Amino acid sequence: MLYDLNIAWSPSTSTAELERILRFSSQLGYNVVALNHTLDAPLPSQIPNPIPQFPSQISTTTSSTSQTENRQQQRIPTVLRRLTVNFSDPSQNQQLPKAAQAYDILALRPQTEKAFQAACLTVSATEVSIISLDLTTRLPFHLRPKPCMAAVARGLRFEVAYGRALRPDADARARANFAGNVVQLVRATRGRGLVLSSEAHGAMSLRGPADVVNLLAVWGLPTDRGMEALGVNPRGVVVNEGIKRSGFRGVVDIMNVAERSEEQQAKLSKEIVEGKDNRKRKNGGGETAEKGGEGGAGGAGGGGGGDNVPMSKRQAKKLKAALRKKEVEEKEP
Repeated sequence: MLYDLNIAWSPSTSTAELERILRFSSQLGYNVVALNHTLDAPLPSQIPNPIPQFPSQISTTTSSTSQTENRQQQRIPTVLRRLTVNFSDPSQNQQLPKAAQAYDILALRPQTEKAFQAACLTVSATEVSIISLDLTTRLPFHLRPKPCMAAVARGLRFEVAYGRALRPDADARARANFAGNVVQLVRATRGRGLVLSSEAHGAMSLRGPADVVNLLAVWGLPTDRGMEALGVNPRGVVVNEGIKRSGFRGVVDIMNVAERSEEQQAKLSKEIVEGKDNRKRKNGGGETAEKGGEGGAGGAGGGGGGDNVPMSKRQAKKLKAALRKKEVEEKEP
């Protein structure tokens, strides 16, 4: 499966344009996409999710002859909802837990070196899964291997969004910054923990998976790492984010098991009833044998008054003392 976890969305984006982008992404081969809403920190106390939800397939009215031809065009991939938070001070991240509950994916875009260090080393990985960088600008910090590899080891992923560099209105300086920052990020992470996405504002900004991998290979990202950045790495982000929100304490995923059919349920009930009957028969035979043994012992000890209960030492001493006392009383005149 192929993923594009960053398709730009804003309240001004029309539904028709979104459907067009989603259909085109499906034609390019993407199976899962994420609509990205960007906000600036600090976040408000109440965090709504304005991104519309889309079904897995958009139904349109077509004739029977053209239905087969347009079936591929009507398909849309699985749509997730993502929030990217621009922040420059780590103390502005107080509302991240609420934001993580409102969206499927949560990403951070640091604007300063202090914010970048916090995103790599201290921000909770249970709330944030992606560190997004605007690679078309001159970054105010260096992408050093130590914090980058520490973030990858903690389960965070660095996003490489190519859409801004490929826009028709992008200037030469933006494209030069993008190339230099990509080379620096690939060296710092050794090509690990990367997620490739488009950050497309329109359908024309999307590129096919093979084109994206070849483009990043020019700047030092191996082909196998590029395919991981389109498949394995974003899939891990989606799966982990789903477990965090639906699993037990964000660790154990709770899955619904398949229900038994009526025939299997009836067969299982019959086996349970037969097992109970067999246990009752066994228990009944044992009780009869025990009763027979008690009767034989009682008949053999009938001459002794039929009391087969053993006497304790304390009771024997009391009985002996009582007999002695009785003998003494009888001897006295």
